[in-house]
Amino acid sequence: MTTSLYARLAARFPDAGKTFLETADGRMITYGDLQAESGRMAGALVKLGVKPGDRVAVQVSKSPEALVLYLGCVRAGAVYLPLNTAYTMAELGYFIGDAEPTVVVCDPKSREAVATLPEAAGVAAVETLDAAGAGSIVDKAAGEPADFADVPRAADDLAAILYTSGTTGRSKGAMLTQDNLASNAEVLVDYWRFTADDVLIHALPIYHTHGLFVATNTLLMAGGSMLFLPKFDADQVLALMPRATTMMGVPTFYTRLIDHLGLNREVSANMRLFTSGSAPLLAETHRAFEEKTGHRILERYGMTETNMNTSNPYDGERRAGTVGFPLPGVSLRIADPETGAELPQGEIGVIEVKGPNVFKGYWRMPEKTEAEFRPDGFFITGDVSMIDADGYVHIVGRAKDLIISGGFNVYPKEVESEIDDMDGVVESAVVGVPHRDFGEGVTAIVVLEGGAEIAEDEVQARLKERLAAYKLPKRVFFVPELPRNTMGKVQKNVLRETYADTYKG
Repeated sequence: MTTSLYARLAARFPDAGKTFLETADGRMITYGDLQAESGRMAGALVKLGVKPGDRVAVQVSKSPEALVLYLGCVRAGAVYLPLNTAYTMAELGYFIGDAEPTVVVCDPKSREAVATLPEAAGVAAVETLDAAGAGSIVDKAAGEPADFADVPRAADDLAAILYTSGTTGRSKGAMLTQDNLASNAEVLVDYWRFTADDVLIHALPIYHTHGLFVATNTLLMAGGSMLFLPKFDADQVLALMPRATTMMGVPTFYTRLIDHLGLNREVSANMRLFTSGSAPLLAETHRAFEEKTGHRILERYGMTETNMNTSNPYDGERRAGTVGFPLPGVSLRIADPETGAELPQGEIGVIEVKGPNVFKGYWRMPEKTEAEFRPDGFFITGDVSMIDADGYVHIVGRAKDLIISGGFNVYPKEVESEIDDMDGVVESAVVGVPHRDFGEGVTAIVVLEGGAEIAEDEVQARLKERLAAYKLPKRVFFVPELPRNTMGKVQKNVLRETYADTYKG
């Protein structure tokens, strides 16, 4: 059995002439092109001094060539290190200093600044790649032969390092192995019924696990085709739907589609599957999308460190507000965050997972790695959850988002769910901020529908009928929208900073 990620992907590739990717402007790339171009890219990287296990850091705009670069890295035996295009030079300096890549690939406009970073002193080459797919790395690859002999890799060798967002402390590099990525893609192909006939609308960024590994690897593993968009655009997505069979998205994609007059059952008739992840999908969004299209969005749960852990079923009830069941091969339990003792069904605790999808540890952080794993090999995710009587997993929030007010634990999701059910409310976020008497004061930030008018005391009065007194928000603030990161997750750390002085004085 082949052990490397690329060998396991390529073993399922269809005929060389089949379309792998089509861009928004009609450019086609076949599987034969992909094989040849990734071989040339691998050859260029080796010529630049990349050896097996070396890191290649990449901060570039989304393009087909960026995918070719990813596969070229894997074929060269390198460790791919994608970086968010929004990162500043200071942040880039940290990642380069920490990962010590042999090669850095960036936008031509930032090449000079990257090359002069103190942390880049040990980098062998700083190459370029722009949004149009042109740059020095592509020029170098053009001169290499297409027939590249892939560098052998073992299942446990690293394929990628993805840095976590770093909202608490410095970012950590999650080390993902060849088998982590390949095994997860194989499971998702089967669980989500992907075949070579599938056509995926790809509108996600490719510096993140969702767009790069979940979408791209799964599609490649199935030998399907993708309609490759530089970013999400509701008009473009709706125009492509009649030609597509599936789309992977974040909740923002679905709320924008729901708001679009063009979304209906006719335009989505050819689609077989819509999945959502990276951030919680509101039950209201779930219902509204089904009403307009007849499709129930399939919500799943994953992490940078683990790829996909759970999924709502392909056949059977896709239950709004849940992330379904553990995927085949994944063991999941709910544990007491303090003692690690497994909790009975229905009780709230921290998710712990174990399986071939779970990462090898944090790059050059052995102590942090040891602290995040139980002695029996389970990874402590930090996500607070419960499993209901039917076995569905409910994500309640992050452990770091837990509010301790007056000595009582308050799980924000419970309060948010009650607020979100109120007429006129689009969504809410509940955070704890410093409070002189209670340690942390429960604070709600609410987004209202256009034209809706609800007063702070009305929200508090309605909640009083539904929740224990210690869970009630001491203040309710109304905002036009909640702050989100590029993957659509609400940035509660930003909200905590914004409202930090609420109870002072």
